[in-house]
Amino acid sequence: MIKNLMELSNAGGISGFEYTVTPVIEKLLKKYCDEVNKDISGNIIGYIYAEDKNAPTVMIEAHTDGIGLMVKDIDERGYITFVTIGGVDPRILPAAEVVVCGKRELYGIIAAGAPHLMAAGERNAGAKIENMAVDVGLTHDEVKELVTPGDMIYFKTDAVKLLDKKLSGKYFDDRAGVISLLMALSELKGKKLPFNLVVVCAVQEEVGLRGAVTGGYGADPICAIVVDVCHGTTPDSGSATTFKLGTGTVITCGPNIDRRMFDIAKKTAEENNIKYSVEAESGHTGTDAWVVQTTRLGVATLLLSIPLRYMHTTVETLSMKDVEATAKLIANTLLNLNTEEFSLCTLKN
Repeated sequence: MIKNLMELSNAGGISGFEYTVTPVIEKLLKKYCDEVNKDISGNIIGYIYAEDKNAPTVMIEAHTDGIGLMVKDIDERGYITFVTIGGVDPRILPAAEVVVCGKRELYGIIAAGAPHLMAAGERNAGAKIENMAVDVGLTHDEVKELVTPGDMIYFKTDAVKLLDKKLSGKYFDDRAGVISLLMALSELKGKKLPFNLVVVCAVQEEVGLRGAVTGGYGADPICAIVVDVCHGTTPDSGSATTFKLGTGTVITCGPNIDRRMFDIAKKTAEENNIKYSVEAESGHTGTDAWVVQTTRLGVATLLLSIPLRYMHTTVETLSMKDVEATAKLIANTLLNLNTEEFSLCTLKN
């Protein structure tokens, strides 16, 4: 699955422009699902049916989109100005390599004023987005022929292998989550579940958790496992809110998480010797779990996270050991799940 994760990382596909990555995900899902389709929002959804199609539905979910840029205008010199899509830190932009998706893909770099020509105060403040532009090396008329305001711009950085099963690249948030779903499906292949399983690879998480709203509503699950990333420990951090790479999956607890689902996952991890940590979140988790929980009449929701260094940069870094631990916990939690515990009849009693 390392090759698949690198392929997804390299595919581009930012919020609202997932069309460059969703065909790859759809192809991968078809290996494991009885049916795969795309909904109106653009979510890729796989279905694995129980023998009784009237059985309850359980959903597993991760988002497909990443952060990026969108063409705003083209100035008289041929430079492309842009706006950001999702949580883009301006500090990562100067000198970044990008692809502008116009009538054809154009390689470009993000240009900003040379620090040598800035006043001391400007150097300390850093470059502002309004003072940056994409340079594709063409004249104004040549760019106008190929590029239109509203075109996608995604980061060019390709994924690379590091030592000790670690990878670095862009958009691991949350394509590593998508890969963990696929790995879980691989582990479950040939095993009959007593419920219908819906696999939602959602769009537009980075701009408001939108795909999870429509995907969750359409799936109408009784319970759900959402996978995203959390902050991995970096050289300048080491607090309780970060997790060391290679220490396994992270199980979230708090009001956004169903306590029964948390207990099942934690017990499953311990019984199967799956490495895990616990993250306590007192409010908004900042993930699709936030909206899935309140879909329709409510969904018993669990959030698993993969530790990730340098989130929302072009060099996000993770350990495949943690992706594997997350996948193993998803598969075994589903095998241990008794959906009758979450039925409305049970809750009324």
